[in-house]
Amino acid sequence: MTVLVTGSMAIDRIMVFPDRFKNHILPDKIHMLNVAFHVPELRQFYGGTAGNIAYGLRLLGDDPLILAAVGSDFDAYAAWLDENGMRRDGIRVFDDAYTAQAFITTDLDDNQIIAFHPGAMGRSSEVGLDLVPDPVSIDWAVVSSNDKDAMQQYAAGLKTRGTRTLLDPSHQLPVFEGSELVEFIEGAALYVANDYEWALTLEQTGLSEEALLDKVGAAVVTRGAEGSTICRGAERIEIPPVRAEQVVDPTGCGDAYRAGLLYGLQRDLPFEVAGRIGSVMGALNIEQRGPQTLRVGIDAVRERYEKAYGDGF
Repeated sequence: MTVLVTGSMAIDRIMVFPDRFKNHILPDKIHMLNVAFHVPELRQFYGGTAGNIAYGLRLLGDDPLILAAVGSDFDAYAAWLDENGMRRDGIRVFDDAYTAQAFITTDLDDNQIIAFHPGAMGRSSEVGLDLVPDPVSIDWAVVSSNDKDAMQQYAAGLKTRGTRTLLDPSHQLPVFEGSELVEFIEGAALYVANDYEWALTLEQTGLSEEALLDKVGAAVVTRGAEGSTICRGAERIEIPPVRAEQVVDPTGCGDAYRAGLLYGLQRDLPFEVAGRIGSVMGALNIEQRGPQTLRVGIDAVRERYEKAYGDGF
């Protein structure tokens, strides 16, 4: 079985500011902000929500199918996917646009300022589910941060097909109106958000936590170094965090968590186990620089899992 991963494919340019943003931003001048950050370190990585989640799944031994729109500058990223044994048959190239670009500046407190150019991602709604060669073989699907129209199109189409779907709007959450967000969420197998996005979801929909959980099979709320909570009806499953051996870069850690979570769910492992696999992947990812630089296999993940939780999966 295959996980279908929809979302962005992006080229990430990650810069490290060797200080703290708060030391250079005057709170009383925030309405007329004009600051420059000297960033002596700049690295380029391949990223995007779809690319990152699919990369994590591939590390674990899965063969995910990416459905995404990219631009004329995609050749180097394509070669990277080939090098790592990742499928490209669901990726469509638009020659009149650039691949999405993210410019990320991280300070010493791991705060981030991000500028994002969507490029070809804005054409994602032209990349239809009909490109999926065999819908029956899709065990789980992911609708992650992408062009709004494409996200709505994929969510509706996958629910109609009866495909178990994980919804993860993340950066695109603010573009949804309340009623649109309710429609987007309703009927999904799983809704994933960090603690800020969860609060924003409740605010935008006007729903109580109980009412929102009635609309999905389950929800996962991540809290970074504090772990995560899986909510299913009235049930709450607390997932303890895995301590990182060193904190290098938070970029892509949420996507790594989602890859681990999906690995467990598509094998019908208990939510608690799937969430813990996600926590292991997130910790391993934060120990690396960039979202697709982790080099581990399932055996290393099992070993770290046992070290953190005292048992295996």
